[in-house]
Amino acid sequence: MSKRIPRRAAPAVTILLTAGAVLVLAALYIPTKAAVAQILLERAWAKAEAGEPAQKPWPWADIVPVAKLEVPRLHQHAIVLEGTSGAALAFGPGHMQNSAAIGVPGTAIIAAHRDTQFRFLKALEMGDQVIAATADGRRTSFRVVVMQVVRADVSGLDPAYGGPSGARLALVTCYPFTGVLHSPWRYLVLADREDPA
Repeated sequence: MSKRIPRRAAPAVTILLTAGAVLVLAALYIPTKAAVAQILLERAWAKAEAGEPAQKPWPWADIVPVAKLEVPRLHQHAIVLEGTSGAALAFGPGHMQNSAAIGVPGTAIIAAHRDTQFRFLKALEMGDQVIAATADGRRTSFRVVVMQVVRADVSGLDPAYGGPSGARLALVTCYPFTGVLHSPWRYLVLADREDPA
């Protein structure tokens, strides 16, 4: 025998069901937006690789892809955007504009969120290969040489210093990886350019 919900409880049940639906939709919004953005970023990157300069992934975007990072052992890749504004980091890793260009002398600093595009940093190991392809057709191979936790305000990163190889890649994200609140700590991965020979 089924019980009926009393009429006085019906508005409360309706409110609870509506609130639950709103929470589910809100939880799906960010991952869906990120997935669609990645498709559009991949298309913009393909055009940039084909020689079309500064391709915006969508007409109103204020971001452009400048590189693609690959970590072969982990089967991971990410489109790198120019700049580290909140708008850029919402869609992908950002290249800090005051750091060296990727693959040239100095340190190119790339930052991303720990729970999205740079979640894979926690699985990196010393000696892992990181390949950076830039829109001008260069592919530069780097090897991970340092993995450490540093304070955000004293990271020790110097964009002018390229390490022993002359060119270095710094991948930076918030730490700890399981955190949800703002943290003064950063997980820092340094990778030095491999000798092209």
